Amino acid sequence: MSTTDVNQAFHDKRVALIESTGAERRANGTYAATVGYDRGEVIGRDGLDTSTGTAALYTSTPAWHGLGTVIPGGTTDIDTVLRAGQIDFEVQTRPVQFRVKGKRILFEDRFATVRMDTATGLGIVGTRYQVFQQRDLFTFLEELAATHGILWESAGALRGGRRVFVTMQVPDSIVIDRGGIDDEIKLFIVAVNSHDGGSQAEVVVTPWRVVCGNTERFALADAASRWGIRHTSGGLENIAEARRHLGLTLKYAEAFEAEETALARTDLAIDDFHKVIADLWPLDDDANDRTRTNHRARIGAMDGIFRTEIERVGRTAYAGERAITDYLDHIAPRRPGQTMTEEIARATALIEGTDDGAKTKAHKRLLLLTRA
Repeated sequence: MSTTDVNQAFHDKRVALIESTGAERRANGTYAATVGYDRGEVIGRDGLDTSTGTAALYTSTPAWHGLGTVIPGGTTDIDTVLRAGQIDFEVQTRPVQFRVKGKRILFEDRFATVRMDTATGLGIVGTRYQVFQQRDLFTFLEELAATHGILWESAGALRGGRRVFVTMQVPDSIVIDRGGIDDEIKLFIVAVNSHDGGSQAEVVVTPWRVVCGNTERFALADAASRWGIRHTSGGLENIAEARRHLGLTLKYAEAFEAEETALARTDLAIDDFHKVIADLWPLDDDANDRTRTNHRARIGAMDGIFRTEIERVGRTAYAGERAITDYLDHIAPRRPGQTMTEEIARATALIEGTDDGAKTKAHKRLLLLTRA
């Protein structure tokens, strides 16, 4: 059985990039190239909190950046994870005050969320806001899974502690084409809490194990399902509703497995693959030379990925879909803004679902071939 482990693939790509560019980590969590044409350029970012001097991360397997505390095979002890991930800090609310012309003014109905171990303000909230402490996430996931002694995959803090994450693996994986290619896709439940007052807590089911800011963004973008939890007094108490969401997600996973299996059992000729690409990126008859050159480059890139996937899962519609998805996620050109690297622009596109329409269209277009 082969395993589609996006975590390992991301790890390998990051490590290879860092080694090839001689990248070194800066204090702000960015990685800058030290050799080659990219010298001085930011080629990566882990986003981990380093408020206490070291990266706030626990993981059961080494992360691409080599940071954090690794406990091989993981642990079920919550206190150990809280300490190892450096997320055993408390967050409280304090009234917002300021001075104008020597006069102290209290900002009514507004409070600051404060990280108590570093005395750092994390965000501004209202009167109904309820802080979720780190331990609350663990007990919530234990109750959600209706079991204790869960093996925790990763946990840590990002952006100075403004966001905290906890990851556990779903016992049952998705297996594409059981008895055939047996391509296993591992799924994880990730709880992402926020202390910044600008976002709700979220629980997602995703193939990503969170180990840095990038994979947190990928997890939220690639989630098979997600649901939000408002920071209110009863936010973490509605376990029945959360279990309902989880049940729907696992049913979705079963349907997804069936559709992907159908693709894996459908042959795909290169000409048919090119027709799908043409549907997604049509080329006008009067297109200029530059557009035609870009079009050929796009086809060439996807052909290369398709050939790689063919070696792994055969010349199938499943390989074609994986090629298109991989191109959109990792190769398609991005135009970063003035404050972005291309990597951050790519991650932003994933979060905002920029390519969701193209991915869905490709999936539906390839499914038509299974019924031909």
